[in-house]
Amino acid sequence: MTSPATEGPSGDPWLDRWLPLIERHVAGLPILDLGCGGGRDSATLVAAGHRVIGIDGSSRAIDTARQRVPAGSFHCQDLRAPFPVGEAAAGVVVASLSLHYFPWTETEELVRRVRRTLMPGGLLLCRLNSTNDRHFGATGHPAIEEHYYNVDGEPKRFFDRASVDRLFADGWRMIDCGEWTIDRYDRPKVAWEAVLQTED
Repeated sequence: MTSPATEGPSGDPWLDRWLPLIERHVAGLPILDLGCGGGRDSATLVAAGHRVIGIDGSSRAIDTARQRVPAGSFHCQDLRAPFPVGEAAAGVVVASLSLHYFPWTETEELVRRVRRTLMPGGLLLCRLNSTNDRHFGATGHPAIEEHYYNVDGEPKRFFDRASVDRLFADGWRMIDCGEWTIDRYDRPKVAWEAVLQTED
């Protein structure tokens, strides 16, 4: 599933095609939704019968998620703070457009913590800003470090395929990785979608 695709403006159903894979790997453990926002992905996962723990730094987003997904458990906190689950305590982690706010060393440490949080053979499904995401900050903004810019006062990182591979080089097996165009916002957004499994 590495071909580009455009999702309809009525929604952003990117997780739907991965639900059978999630079902095979969740092993009865909770799914951790990092940067859950208003609970869009959490709602998809709960509707599929899974237990979800969501984290987001916005109290407004967490309030929306709690209203949208009453069966979920949601926490307002920085993603770099300790997760509300222990090591090897999640079967699946979802991180949709939430790993791009930090300096590279902090992003690497966050990914290491995600790996420790997953059970052996657990799954990470993530989407990362692409360096081709020109409508949402990939060009024309002051650089903080390579592919990491101050976009209207907010730090945002953008990934090419080489940096996706580098981020997940240690302890991960890439199941799928492709660049997709998302029709969820007022303009098309380009992102990498990666599905990875922890190496035993």
